[in-house]
Parts: sequence; C-alpha cells; structure tokens
Amino acid sequence: MDMKPTLVVALGGNALLKRGEPLEAEIQRKNIDLAARTIARLTRQWRVVLVHGNGPQVGLLALQNSAFDAVAPYPLDILGAESQGMIGYMLQQSLKNHLPERNVSVLLTQVEVDPGDPAFRRPTKYIGPVYDKQQADALKQEKGWEMKADGAWFRRVVPSPLPVRIVESDAIEALIARDHLVICNGGGGVPVVHKADGYHGIEAVIDKDLSAALLARQLHADALLILTDADAVYLDWGTATQRPLVQATPALLKEMAFDAGSMGPKVAACCRYVEECHGIAGIGALADGPDILAGEKGTLIRLENTAQPAY
Repeated sequence: MDMKPTLVVALGGNALLKRGEPLEAEIQRKNIDLAARTIARLTRQWRVVLVHGNGPQVGLLALQNSAFDAVAPYPLDILGAESQGMIGYMLQQSLKNHLPERNVSVLLTQVEVDPGDPAFRRPTKYIGPVYDKQQADALKQEKGWEMKADGAWFRRVVPSPLPVRIVESDAIEALIARDHLVICNGGGGVPVVHKADGYHGIEAVIDKDLSAALLARQLHADALLILTDADAVYLDWGTATQRPLVQATPALLKEMAFDAGSMGPKVAACCRYVEECHGIAGIGALADGPDILAGEKGTLIRLENTAQPAY
C-alpha cells in the first residue's frame, strides 16, 4: 500500500490555456501535457489528488452555446459538467501516458452551494477569453453578460458561491484508498443546491481553489498546492515596488488585500486549509510545482512564524 503523504493540487484553467492564447483544442493538449509532466513529478513524493479550473473553457462553451439560437442556451451548471469531461479526459489521457503503471480516474463531481450566498448578487469569477473595451461593451449589450476589467482587458464575470459540500466525497475517498490518481471537483465542481426534492444545478462557477481547499480539509491532506500563471504571491502587485512573498503565515496574509477575482480566493483557500489542517500550502507557477513545496520557489504558507516579506 502506498503510504506517501496526500497532496491536493489545484491546477488553474489559465495554466492550461494561457492568457491571450486561441481557445484551440491542440493548444490545450500541449499545455495539458506540460501540466501532466509536473503532476507526474509530484507523484514521486506525494499521493496526488488533482482539481482543475475551467474559466477559459467554460467561457468558450458558453460562447459556442449562445451561437446556436435554435434552442435556449444551456445553463452554466451543465456547461461546467461538460468542461469537467473535456478537461478531465485530456488530463487523464496525458497523465496515463506519463504514468502508465498508475490508475488515473476522473470523477464527475457535484459541489453543493448555498442559494442565499451573497456571491449571487456580486459576480466576481472570470470566465472565457479576454476582450477589449469595445468588444466587452458589445457583448454586455447583446448577451446581457456582466463584464469586468482583468488587467488591460475585460472578461465576463459570473457568480462564484462558496463550496459547502462535495456530493461525491465517498467515491473520491474510495478511489484514493485504492491508490488512484484522482481528478475531481473539476472547475470547482458542478454547482448544485439541495432542495426538498433533491439536488438542482444553479447558474454559477465555483472557485476551484476554494473547492480544492475544501477537499484538502475533508481529506486531512498533508499539503495543498495551487498552480497558476503567477510565479508567487506578490506584495504591491502591479507597482514599481512589487515583490514576491517567499514564505508567509495565514496571520500575515490576512493583513493584506488581494484581488477578489484572481489571487484573493487562492490566498483565502490556503489560509483556511493551513489553519484547520496544519499542513503546508503553496502558490506558484505550474513548472515550479515540486520546488514550491520545498520552499525554493513560489510562496509557501505554513503556521510557523517564518514569514519573509521578500527575496
């Protein structure tokens, strides 16, 4: 039996499809193969559970979905399930090719949210490609989408309620116990609400970092790793004095402000996990995966007071 420590990895949708890249299947395949190489390296020391984002991909599906007007557009929860299958399949195939001796399983995962979550009144989750101001204004007018600045560009934003419960948690734990490399909670999980007659999908995209942290807490994982298109958590981001945090404690990070649509959920997810499980959490670039957990690159978050504000 493999007794390696358990690591939950959150892989950003933007790590699989880089900002500004065409939303092409072959480009995603190449990026996913690079991601699979990093995950394969991590399996040497860790028992890996993989959660992936779906921001660019679910946005693409929404665009394709709205282009055919002979039927009503499918809701975001169904598009989220489609993105789980699309990305999960490509990750599963690539990981199996890099780790032919391992069982790699993709689990379609529903994640319960609270229908009264204030996030439904304040959309913050970026999905889809980037647009210039003129394109964004036209889409807002034509489709009724809410658009928000993302750096120099604009993107669609949708509600991102907090994940409350992973519906298929027993199946995830059973697969981990059989030493499968498990891909689950894709895109944060398909958002559902529980009513008197059972589960129902709801129009939202759950933040995959918060979903991964919920899973890590539930599994009492030894570590949580958030891989993204930023190489670390930065102080004074976007200014002349920006500098990376090498190590930090949850207490230090809570004194700082981060963007609600990008780094904010990542930092919040890591802090809550570290406080509840006393494990380590890392944030950084995809290629640096193992080095982040070793404290050599990215940002490492732990309870001990070893915070170093800059390199």
